[in-house]
Amino acid sequence: MKSFRAVLVVFSLLAGGALAQSGAVLYQQNCAFCHGEKGLGRTGAFPPLVEHAPTLVHNSEGRSYMAQLLLYGLQGELVIKGQRYNGVMAPFSHLKDDELAAIVNYVLTAWGNDKLLPQGFKPFTAADFTPLRSTRLTPAQVMAQRIRLGLR
Repeated sequence: MKSFRAVLVVFSLLAGGALAQSGAVLYQQNCAFCHGEKGLGRTGAFPPLVEHAPTLVHNSEGRSYMAQLLLYGLQGELVIKGQRYNGVMAPFSHLKDDELAAIVNYVLTAWGNDKLLPQGFKPFTAADFTPLRSTRLTPAQVMAQRIRLGLR
């Protein structure tokens, strides 16, 4: 009986690793409908992530902002590269912290974005999200933080 349990534990660990989804898959499942399969956004509603997302982590508080953005969403008008966007980003706090990290890391390294990251950039981990879950912000509060940080 003990050996059977051991086999079950090993099997579930292996299956869990095999079922873990990559940032690319998670992006397609959760983000692509609004931001596009290639991160180009949707005119007037959802901004592009290409050439924009990496600029957010150049700010000293940008890393925390990006984590809050995924956890709590965003509401308000954005102007990015002269284009106005006024869609609402839903919160993704239902995803696990490691899944959120995988999505952010994918976005920051896909479509040539990796060339725009600050020198010494460290990939996001679940630890970037976990302590922020207790904050409980509204999408409008995340927008206020974006404005306070001067993020464009």
